[in-house]
Amino acid sequence: MNKKKLIALAASTVMVVSLSATLATSASAANWAGKTCYQEGEVKAVKGATNTCASTSKGLVYGPTRQLTGSLTVVCGATEAWCGAMTGGFQKLTGVSTKFVRLSSGETVARLEAAKANPEFDVWHGGPADGFGVARIGGLIEKYASPTRNLIPKSYQDDEGYWTGVYVGALGFCTNTKEIKRLGLKVPTSWAELLNPKLVKNISSAHPSTSGTAFTTLWTQVTRLGGEAAALDYMTNLHKNILQYTKSGVGPVAIVGRGEAAVGIVFSHDCVAGAEQGLPLKVSFPSEGTGYEIGGVALVKGSKNPDAAKAYVDFALSRDAQNLGPTVAAYQVLTNPKTKFDKRMVKLNTLNTVVYDFDKAAAAKKALTAKFDATIAVAPKA
Repeated sequence: MNKKKLIALAASTVMVVSLSATLATSASAANWAGKTCYQEGEVKAVKGATNTCASTSKGLVYGPTRQLTGSLTVVCGATEAWCGAMTGGFQKLTGVSTKFVRLSSGETVARLEAAKANPEFDVWHGGPADGFGVARIGGLIEKYASPTRNLIPKSYQDDEGYWTGVYVGALGFCTNTKEIKRLGLKVPTSWAELLNPKLVKNISSAHPSTSGTAFTTLWTQVTRLGGEAAALDYMTNLHKNILQYTKSGVGPVAIVGRGEAAVGIVFSHDCVAGAEQGLPLKVSFPSEGTGYEIGGVALVKGSKNPDAAKAYVDFALSRDAQNLGPTVAAYQVLTNPKTKFDKRMVKLNTLNTVVYDFDKAAAAKKALTAKFDATIAVAPKA
């Protein structure tokens, strides 16, 4: 799947559709399977059973009833607050005991590989799509054609059905306005400016072997500079200015917010959330072109509770579930066209973005991060 300009993605996000993926509950335990419904992707939840409205040869009808029992464990790459809101919302809707473990993308793949024979997770929710691509190549996730998936623009989906996008985030710079002024510099608006000697030990970034955010940074250089060798040269020069590498992509926000570094390389929505907490932070974007993520959701292969896992994916793609994001300061652009656009979300069509090929990035990720580890910096252990 070759993903084109993010401008095209933005256009898909705002398109008007006549369908919606709302969640509904009922006071009675009626069996809705086969009955007519009116909103494709709508999920009925009745005392531990769910039915999802799907398009069939007979029109829109509720699909088979899933009797949900047991528990569910989600490995989640979004913020702690959003992970909690999503899993809590699903538990409230269905009655399934649901917990999450918050891990970055690289950590998630490592944990899935280590437990492949006896999976510890049922669903992977959040984190850039190239990480999901690595998991697909490794046989760690499996296909699921959620009825709710039909509502999500094709540009936000894996062509083969292994993952579906739940949000989009743009890579940017998060600058402490007080620190950058102290250094006699302006808020950076280019990748070239990050190499300024005045920024030695004044940039914070996550590590591409553990963080999907940081791998997005690395692959953005591959794309804009024309190859891996040029990208590693740039990252080698940038390394001179790096204060430290964090495990998580959101980590630099707190470091920069405290004034320990002047600039962080993060997804812009995380910087916006930090500024909202009163930190002296400002978002900017590189003029040469920036990368972006499509945060996905997928079934873990070998889930111990596949019915509940599928119901969770339906939920995660729905309008009401995605609208939980801004309520917990998660300002990614949402993929369901019926969601609300929050003014704190980035306007994707205003950015200069690289042509980010998620499949190509996934295929190259292991070898490229190994080169980064060997020639630039080893991954942090804590």
